Amino acid sequence: MTDRFIDLRSDTVTKPSPAMRRAMAEAEVGDDMSGEDPTVNRLEAMLAEMFGKEAAVYACSGTQSNQLGIRAHCQLGDELLINETGHICNFEAGGPAVLSGVTCRTIVAPHGKIDVSDLEGKMRPDNQHLCRTRLVCLENTTNSGGGRSYSIEHIARVSSWARERGLKVHMDGARFFNAAVVRGYSPEAVGRHVDTVSLCFSKGLGCPMGSILVGSKEEVHLARRARKQFGGALRQAGIVAASAIYAIENNVERLADDHDNARALAEAIAETDGYSIDPAEVETNLVFFDVDPELGTPEQISAALRERGVLINSSGPRRLRACTHLDVTRDDALAAAEALAEIAREGIGHHAPVAAGPYRAL
Repeated sequence: MTDRFIDLRSDTVTKPSPAMRRAMAEAEVGDDMSGEDPTVNRLEAMLAEMFGKEAAVYACSGTQSNQLGIRAHCQLGDELLINETGHICNFEAGGPAVLSGVTCRTIVAPHGKIDVSDLEGKMRPDNQHLCRTRLVCLENTTNSGGGRSYSIEHIARVSSWARERGLKVHMDGARFFNAAVVRGYSPEAVGRHVDTVSLCFSKGLGCPMGSILVGSKEEVHLARRARKQFGGALRQAGIVAASAIYAIENNVERLADDHDNARALAEAIAETDGYSIDPAEVETNLVFFDVDPELGTPEQISAALRERGVLINSSGPRRLRACTHLDVTRDDALAAAEALAEIAREGIGHHAPVAAGPYRAL
């Protein structure tokens, strides 16, 4: 058993760099709940301007900023439309229902990306017996959908459909900058077509925590009040907001390296019998691959990998998910692929422990 692991479980496992830590240590702070933290204020203004929006509110997590967006758009008894693999409806502990009294109507669409053809006929009539369809949620990039990104044309098409029907559009942009880098578009270009965007700083951008919601002044005002109700009002939050400013200024373009490493990992896995993957489908930093039943279960493969110093989570009855990030080098990615090949050659063994705990979509 090794003491040094190649951790491909998620891009949430990254540690702040020395330069990011310095920015955090030197951050000017104040009481954010009173609007007096200059670093948080700077971050909010920076992101609002970047997306061409009027305002932004800093949040503790991507789940929280998503739920703030839902509260800003919806009332009790409303309904949102979302792909069946969406993080909001699967991995946020029932937040829409618990926090805002909102139900999720799930839609089946390829790779987690809803299109107009999927939405047609899904808006409920104005009838007292029915909940009110109010919001369309897009996930960019898609998590369980395979790390896929939306094109500007796709976003615009869905947005036009929604706005023609008086619906709002919220984007779960936990890995938005991965999409922006691979597609080559700007935040402002996306901001024209959606009402609110939730961004997570603690994934590919390498921050220890934090997220943000951008939108109109009215939407952010409602979201800020909801943040207080949800127990997320912050005090001297400039310490962590400084990490987000550093990340936006230094860690966005380098996401292309993660995408390159993910494709290298996928190509190496594809060369090994016992695993199924199409490298052409790896678009950003998420790599999903299937395990041959004769080789073992994903949990057993995960446990055997751990013994070889590689951490990868199961993602279904036959599937594993690997995630590249700023703490994973090209050599690390290829070493992980070699560990998988070694398991395929030698078998998992009879004493390989089974990884504990359910799959978490991080």
